[in-house]
Amino acid sequence: APPARRHFDPERRSKGVMLEPFLHQVGGHSCVLRFGEQTICKPLIPREHQFYKSLPAAIRKFTPQYRGVVSVSFEEDEEGNLCLIAYPLHSDPAADLENKDHSADCEPKSKMLTWGKMMASSLLVDSEHYSNEGRGRHFRKDKDKSAHKLLDDMELEWLQRAEVLHYRLEHSHSNAVPSLKHNPWSLKCHQQHLQKMKENAKHRNQYKFILLENLTWRHSVPCVLDLKMGTRQHGDDASEEKKALQIRKCQQSTSALIGVRLCGMQVYHSDTGQLTFMNKYLGRKLTLPAFKEALFQFFHSGRRLRHELLTPVLSRLREMQAVLEACESYRFYSSSLLVIYDGAPHRKHTRRRAEDGQARQSRSDPRSPAVDVRMIDFAHTTCRHYGDDSMVHEGQDTGYIFGLQNLITIISELENHSTD
Repeated sequence: APPARRHFDPERRSKGVMLEPFLHQVGGHSCVLRFGEQTICKPLIPREHQFYKSLPAAIRKFTPQYRGVVSVSFEEDEEGNLCLIAYPLHSDPAADLENKDHSADCEPKSKMLTWGKMMASSLLVDSEHYSNEGRGRHFRKDKDKSAHKLLDDMELEWLQRAEVLHYRLEHSHSNAVPSLKHNPWSLKCHQQHLQKMKENAKHRNQYKFILLENLTWRHSVPCVLDLKMGTRQHGDDASEEKKALQIRKCQQSTSALIGVRLCGMQVYHSDTGQLTFMNKYLGRKLTLPAFKEALFQFFHSGRRLRHELLTPVLSRLREMQAVLEACESYRFYSSSLLVIYDGAPHRKHTRRRAEDGQARQSRSDPRSPAVDVRMIDFAHTTCRHYGDDSMVHEGQDTGYIFGLQNLITIISELENHSTD
């Protein structure tokens, strides 16, 4: 039977928000979607939802802001393209879209991408230049072919498996901020999740998603580092098989050694005009010296090490460590730490920050760089306030704190690095 899909209903649709791909997801496997300029959404996992709803104030400043729950369904538009549309959940007034001011998130319909088209073309290559270290494969636009060349499945699969990917950003005119079209990792997550939802659509077509602050929204070219924290990744509820797999991943990576491993990264190097992506497969293989080198690359503009980013990152990590040391019975298994800054030329984000009085860093010092550090992904988090948990842990999350201490040490070493 064909999926029970609702068709385009202009009256109802006006109450919904069309979800778009979120381009700056560098790690994890959840499908993160763009709800609007300042808000993203991801499938609701009850444990994570409970975490956001019962957060102690001390931790709240280190997590994305929680903005409620929406109901998401698959629909076809007039042209027969599949779209994902988010609607208010009337049972949860806090999550009602109409009760919240999402004016900042509203954009003209013309700007919206239709999922069907997005997925059909999967990855469009205009004049972008993809290359993978070690293989020297290049995809370039063929002058006499159409402007948009579609990659075939094999090439797409290769692109997604490529562990280090360089992507030349396009400038529409000389002084424009370059724009990112597709991060290969986020694309992979979308396709997998969309496929799953499509297969399920014949049984159910209502999914709950949680709304969270989009931490990259005010950056022109977001540089994002995703670090998997702690010496243990499996939740208390993991099957024996899953537990064994996670233990093995930790033992074979920097997780066991220093309590942190690279889970994903995108960084802009202005000297070459390239974005470099690293994915979790590479992150798992990194030795300690290679992990340190990756952090060095993350804070490097291509011309110099950006020392001005290190001090605010370190003070934020130390503050986070103090909060977690005072935190009783929480365990943040499989949680990640995001470090985010703008890779665009400095004047760009000073201007953006000036336009937006909310920028956290700019309040204390208008010249300080907008760099943010946040904890994300709480699907396996546990704490004694969670009534139904089989296990209650005492004291601090020592594995996570061990990872923070080592991260602080490594970034401090970078700070003392010569200014070459």
